[in-house]
Amino acid sequence: MKPVLVVDQLVKRFGALVATDHVSLEIQPGEIHALIGPNGAGKSTLIHLLSGTMQNDGGSIHLNGHDVTHASAHQRVEAGLSRSYQITNIFKNMSVLENLLLAVQAHAGSSFRFWAPRQHDVSLLHAAQALAEQCSVDESLWGQSAGTLPHGEQRKIEFALALAANPSVLLLDEPMAGMGPDETLRLTEMIESMRGRMTMVLVEHDMEAVFRLADRISVLVYGRMIATGTPEQIRANPDVRQAYLGEAT
Repeated sequence: MKPVLVVDQLVKRFGALVATDHVSLEIQPGEIHALIGPNGAGKSTLIHLLSGTMQNDGGSIHLNGHDVTHASAHQRVEAGLSRSYQITNIFKNMSVLENLLLAVQAHAGSSFRFWAPRQHDVSLLHAAQALAEQCSVDESLWGQSAGTLPHGEQRKIEFALALAANPSVLLLDEPMAGMGPDETLRLTEMIESMRGRMTMVLVEHDMEAVFRLADRISVLVYGRMIATGTPEQIRANPDVRQAYLGEAT
């Protein structure tokens, strides 16, 4: 199979600091590919570069065989790439259902009809309900303001908003950040239930979640990719063990 996402010699500089140092990466269709590394390794910078919210200084990015190196974030969404953020990014003053309906409507092209309530559009409502079910958003919460829900529930809504674009690649930037153990477990199980439906690139500090979810793992240290392999290969890699001082073992 051809890789769905190909990163070739990607470079990002902030003055004298090389945050992403000629990073190359191939992501296979349907896999969960984790990016790990110590703080300051360049993981979030790489996610910004992939999503188009930051422009690279060198190298290239190909998505589904198309060069998106200079494409905007919006154009990359249209090409099949969505992302979640470290800080939950939802419409907190709107209800859960309104969040889902708006996301579905935004990706439905000609279905924008601001003079009619979105709830009256049966096709949009069904699509929103399907998203809620896919992301385990309980029906009892649909009428509540999204911003009043626990952090873990807000994360589920954000996942649903990202999935509304029907992406071929979903970028997950520290989805477990700020969660307690129970919330982390539930979100891990939700991500695991989506395995194979789409390709996922996961940046996460929770190593238990990473080694449970990832089909392959790439390790960044000071902006350089030092290893890529299965979880078992990464656990046994001496360079990774040294970089983490035993933290990832």
